[in-house]
Amino acid sequence: MPRRSEVTIDLGALARNVARLREAAAPAEVWAVVKADAYGHGALDCARTALNAGAAALCVATAQEGAALRAELPDARILVMGPLADGEDEVARGARLEAAVSRADRIPDGLDLHLKLDTGMGRFGMTPDEALGVPRERVVGVMSHLATADEGDDGFARRQLEVFAGLAAQFPGVTAHVANSAAALRFPEARFDAVRCGVAIYGLSPFHRDPADHGLEPVLSWRSFVAQARRLQPEESTGYGRRFVAERPTRIGLVPVGYADGFRRGLTGTEVLVGGRRREVVGTVSMDSFAVELGDEEAGAPVTLIGDGVLAEEHADVLGTINYEVTCGIRTPPERADRRVVRG
Repeated sequence: MPRRSEVTIDLGALARNVARLREAAAPAEVWAVVKADAYGHGALDCARTALNAGAAALCVATAQEGAALRAELPDARILVMGPLADGEDEVARGARLEAAVSRADRIPDGLDLHLKLDTGMGRFGMTPDEALGVPRERVVGVMSHLATADEGDDGFARRQLEVFAGLAAQFPGVTAHVANSAAALRFPEARFDAVRCGVAIYGLSPFHRDPADHGLEPVLSWRSFVAQARRLQPEESTGYGRRFVAERPTRIGLVPVGYADGFRRGLTGTEVLVGGRRREVVGTVSMDSFAVELGDEEAGAPVTLIGDGVLAEEHADVLGTINYEVTCGIRTPPERADRRVVRG
């Protein structure tokens, strides 16, 4: 039984996901996106496993993320995709990082550069004319980002790819990369020289469906237990605001995980496994606990929040968000949770 809750990271599943993506994207390289602590999965463990499984580079959001990895992975190719703030050039140089640049008037010295082009995302990125004006001697990559690769209508994504292909052709011999996980799996013409895969590496669906549809295995599982079982009589309630009032004699279990751990307050109505059976979360999720309707399960019964067929995608649907946000929000400080790494 976990102390409060236990998050398990299956690095064997991650390695198999990398292999699946390498197969899908070949001959393009797979670059593993490990920003935001590898989407809540643990940056160093996931980065090392991805490289051992054949990923050719790592992608992070900040110079500090890259420097932390460099301390443990001296030979890895690491790209900082976010803009460098004032004073961060020195961090990036000291850690031998590569840098994405999205402003022609902000070109850092002493770094290998990837020119970030805005082909329609409307976020960070240069115009084509700005990119063509950057001195070529330190440009090792050209890149962009797709706004709708995971959407049903592929028209806008294909227009972005056409624009990017035309620009990439003006940088011969330079690595071109634009595909995220969704594009790597969906658009052969998006693969170019490398694909930047994040969510799919962790066995999460970039299309908000069952990851198994794409041959992917969830890497993260999250488990707890029923700390107390209670019986509510009709008109009795559980939790703040009396959002759940029993209409009949009802047994509930109290699970010692709440929104401070990343089990969001909006997850009322989602399902978890109690003793291997699906049960509904009822009442308001508290900071440190939530209630689940029970059958004949008793205190001590194991509870699976994610894993064993319960998908992060299901919780995302209840929240009206995406699976990335679910896993990024899980917190495992040692004071509150156990974190276990396996190589299954």
